[in-house]
Amino acid sequence: MNAAEVDAYLRRIGVDHPAWPTTDVLRELHLRHLRAVPFENLSIHLGEEIVLDEKRLVDKVVGTRRGGFCYELNGAFGALLRALGFDVTLLAARVYGEEGRIGVPYDHLALRVRSVDGGDWLADVGFGAHSHLPLAFGDRGEQQDPGGTFRVVEAGPDAAGVRGGGDTVEFEDLDVLRDGSPQYRLEVRPRVLGDFVTGVWWNSTSPASHFVRSLVCSRVTEDGGRITLSGRRLTLTDPDGRKETSELGGDEEVLRAYRERFGIELDRVPTVRAGGR
Repeated sequence: MNAAEVDAYLRRIGVDHPAWPTTDVLRELHLRHLRAVPFENLSIHLGEEIVLDEKRLVDKVVGTRRGGFCYELNGAFGALLRALGFDVTLLAARVYGEEGRIGVPYDHLALRVRSVDGGDWLADVGFGAHSHLPLAFGDRGEQQDPGGTFRVVEAGPDAAGVRGGGDTVEFEDLDVLRDGSPQYRLEVRPRVLGDFVTGVWWNSTSPASHFVRSLVCSRVTEDGGRITLSGRRLTLTDPDGRKETSELGGDEEVLRAYRERFGIELDRVPTVRAGGR
């Protein structure tokens, strides 16, 4: 990213250019990103191509003021952090689903970020309802966050009895828990953006993927709650978890909600593409 692209990205999320890549700066960038850039899978249902190219991802978030799912959001955010001087490593994860089953390889992309003041953090602006602030990568105790109580712990063997990562604890897989429930299993091995192409393909085309079966557009609100538009259903969640749901009417009302609630300009209402692409 060049200087102009960095400045445009920072304006997109409402942050001044930081002097140093410190932990406090990372925390502010993380929270502001969650508030400004929605987690959404609209491209899948609008027939838009999802390309894992850093410039394409940044152009989507900044140039067209859209959001995306994990590969896009964390891919673009990682590029911004790297341009600001943070040490950024891409990590692959497998998301926990029903009955504790772990998803496909490269199911999720998260970031390991090191700051100049010695911080080592798990940053993730692409997992929907998750931590509002980065999690301490090496802390194995409870971490309190506006999004819940989180833990990052060494993972046990998978369903095949295999303990991933290698022969030493340093490289073993980690489980990320929210309020006691496992969210995803994280590999510590560094990855590059191109490694996630198969994950993007599966999540955007397989009938088994929940991204193919449903629509979502969601972001954190200024008060720490969340606003979510799923098709025509608009849900406001306050910081205490109380929900208020309403059904939107015609297409114009839906398009207005995307525009006014999420800053997304669309020329047509996305609809779920039955059976995938």
